[in-house]
Amino acid sequence: MAGATLEMLRQVPLFAPLGAARLADVDAMAQRRRFRRGEVLFHRGDPGSMLYVLLGGRVRIYSPSEDGSEMVLAILGPGEFFGELSLLDGLPRSASAQAIEECDALVIGRDEFHRFLRQHPGASIAVLGVLSRRLRRTDELLEDAAFLDVPGRLAKRLLELMDSNGEPVDGGTLIRLRLTHAELAAMVGATRESITKAMKRFARAGLLEAHGHFVVVRSPEGLRRRVS
Repeated sequence: MAGATLEMLRQVPLFAPLGAARLADVDAMAQRRRFRRGEVLFHRGDPGSMLYVLLGGRVRIYSPSEDGSEMVLAILGPGEFFGELSLLDGLPRSASAQAIEECDALVIGRDEFHRFLRQHPGASIAVLGVLSRRLRRTDELLEDAAFLDVPGRLAKRLLELMDSNGEPVDGGTLIRLRLTHAELAAMVGATRESITKAMKRFARAGLLEAHGHFVVVRSPEGLRRRVS
């Protein structure tokens, strides 16, 4: 196993308790895959037979609607895994997954995943922990939709993206993701037009700057006040 892959697997909660020999077993049962930017890994409603473990790049998990709109449920990065629900309950995919950057991933089949959980009960606890956090996140999104207006939801989402994908730059923090207004709208459950208005309002107030599809947060405190 390549050293980089071994180190990455150590960062995955599912595999963290395993020693080097067991991690080598994980690598042996998995396939290494690369996905192009924009490539859809699976669609909602597809049969689910694979678990994905990200080694590099980022993937968005989203729920499409019949009218063509979307709700972005999560943006996942290196060390995170997804696709486990269908492997556990045998039902079709509950959401779609798309690479928003070129991605490297380990892909593990259903039978291998079930065998791994039987051999390593501690990994089942890790899976339950991830599922619990994602359920809490869904509850939080529902609460935000009920109690925050569009600028408040946008400010909260930008702060979350800054924390998970931020890079310090002169006078602020760059969110290292290409973000169109349509994509931000899908993250907060709003229209593109309402996001454009809120972004302009935040820029006029000196809270952020937009540079093409990238955002620099200038005043996290100002965004936090908008959420409260």
